[in-house]
Amino acid sequence: MMIIIMSTMITLSSNNWISMWIGLEINMMSFIPLILSEVNKSSSEAAMIYFLTQSVSSMLLMAMILTTMCKYLIWGETINSIISFSIFIKLGVAPFHMWMPKMMNKMSWMKCSLLMTWQKIAPMYMLSNMASTAINYLAIILSIIVGSVGGLNQTSLRKMMAYSSINHLGWMLAISKSMNLWMIYLLIYSSMISSMCYIFFYYKINFINQLSVNNMNNTEKVGMFIMMMSMGGLPPFIGFLPKWIVIQSLINENEILIILIMIMFSLITLMYYLRIMTNMFLSFNLMIKWSFNHYNYFMIMIMTINLSLPMIMIMDIM
Repeated sequence: MMIIIMSTMITLSSNNWISMWIGLEINMMSFIPLILSEVNKSSSEAAMIYFLTQSVSSMLLMAMILTTMCKYLIWGETINSIISFSIFIKLGVAPFHMWMPKMMNKMSWMKCSLLMTWQKIAPMYMLSNMASTAINYLAIILSIIVGSVGGLNQTSLRKMMAYSSINHLGWMLAISKSMNLWMIYLLIYSSMISSMCYIFFYYKINFINQLSVNNMNNTEKVGMFIMMMSMGGLPPFIGFLPKWIVIQSLINENEILIILIMIMFSLITLMYYLRIMTNMFLSFNLMIKWSFNHYNYFMIMIMTINLSLPMIMIMDIM
């Protein structure tokens, strides 16, 4: 874990492509042993998928960096695009996303949350240092469409969270030019996804049908519902704030068509979050009372944080 944190810091503090590449390589070589900490067939398969995809993208990135160093070649649009492609593979942006749901399905919830949050920082930083091209816009639209539609026919919650992550990546790519904005987005998204993964890990939930079997009390049910709605970006929950920032940023740049696509497909993601929750809410529950044990205080804290958007708005107006 220390090396994972350090490798990301190396990439963030670098001022040249080679140092950034070194940071990414150290990060990959430290994340693989973390995946393999559980000795079973699934984890070794996940480690192999991660190693192969990251190696291909690293080779592509390194080849393009060396090409730009040749003084007889002019930095062209093609080289810029291929570097973007290599970073897209690392992030799991559509159409290079197929490895991510497959890999997440074979890992534990804690490792999944790390892959969806911390592992995005270094490649996103590299993208924000590059000029945006038409390929970036194509990647944004594809990520939003794939992330929305891909999660519809899934029963595995880990795969659903992977497609949700791809969708959120599309939103982050839309503001990748502004480092402050995508870092705010990633911070809020990380807090939401980490708490969701922790709850799924705590209850050992991996599939939708397990939610109705799990005998949760009303506090936990409402807490999970609020978190899911927050992840879908529904006002007045805190998850709406980063999406609001993206919409505001794109309106200033007159990117109306992309905003329209993003909002329309955001409704589809909200639909499959609701599908997760309806199963749980409509199931027969033995414990009908609101309960406040030591674990429920964590849920109440999460509910309070997710409902803090109106307070932020009031402070902003004042």
